[in-house]
Amino acid sequence: MPKTETTPGIEAAAPRARLRWWTELPLILLVYSCYSAGRLLARGNTADAVDHGLDILRIEKFLHLNAEHPLNRLFTHEAWLGVPADFWYASLHYLVTPAILVWLFRSRAVHYRAARTWLMTSTFFGLIGFTLLPTCPPRLLDASHGFVDIMAQYSSFGWWGGEASAPRGLGGMTNQYAAMPSLHVGWALWCGVVLWRYGRTRTTRVAAVAYPLLTTIVVMGTANHYFLDAVAGVAVMGFGLFLTPYVTRGADRIRELLPFGAGGSQVAGSSIVSGGCQTSAGERIPRQRESRTGSGPGSTAEPGASPTDAGEGAAAAAR
Repeated sequence: MPKTETTPGIEAAAPRARLRWWTELPLILLVYSCYSAGRLLARGNTADAVDHGLDILRIEKFLHLNAEHPLNRLFTHEAWLGVPADFWYASLHYLVTPAILVWLFRSRAVHYRAARTWLMTSTFFGLIGFTLLPTCPPRLLDASHGFVDIMAQYSSFGWWGGEASAPRGLGGMTNQYAAMPSLHVGWALWCGVVLWRYGRTRTTRVAAVAYPLLTTIVVMGTANHYFLDAVAGVAVMGFGLFLTPYVTRGADRIRELLPFGAGGSQVAGSSIVSGGCQTSAGERIPRQRESRTGSGPGSTAEPGASPTDAGEGAAAAAR
């Protein structure tokens, strides 16, 4: 039998019921709305967020990690790098991820549900991180720490203002202290894994590697995240991947308990017995009609016997 390549958490198992776009779209919009609302509600105290940001800087200094400063200086002095980086940060996070979800749904449907569950589970744990550990991004720290807010510096080139990637005038609708973990990096990693696993061309393989790596560089160069934020984003995605099979099985059990769930739709009236065998009207076991008429292979019905007698003999033999 041909082998199917699988990965723990995103195994290629066919869903119990075919997913429909008119049920998936409201689900994704609902989850994203809850995520956005949760970010707003998890703003926390600004002083605590600044303290957490400085703590991360101290840890990175202790570990001799300092990728943010050189990248931020490079993007500050080189507009041909800084402006595209701002566009990257402000847009691709919200365009590439849903585009890959749609591509999976249309072209790799057997993998869609597990990949979607992985993304949503990881996002939920990222929201927990925003709530428990509000963190000031590098660009909002005091200038004495050496960071420049290039989102504000190059805001005239795009639609964003001086408040993160939100459109001008809507900065109050975003949580600027949701830096830990970096879901920009986490979602980019999800996109990369999905493209690498299910893309069939060299271009998709290159994009699978380049997109998360470039996103990591962008979030640090724009001073929106620390390096450890990116590491935390990867860790959250790994934890979500580990939990995906359990979340999927739990969702299946809940659906079976609901009156309109998967369990209630396969009760009486189903003609499927097992493994592709089907019964016709009036049959209780597959091929029962053939045994009644004596037309099945190896039939031993006597000449002149009625179909009823043959059927009763077959039933008796079966008993």
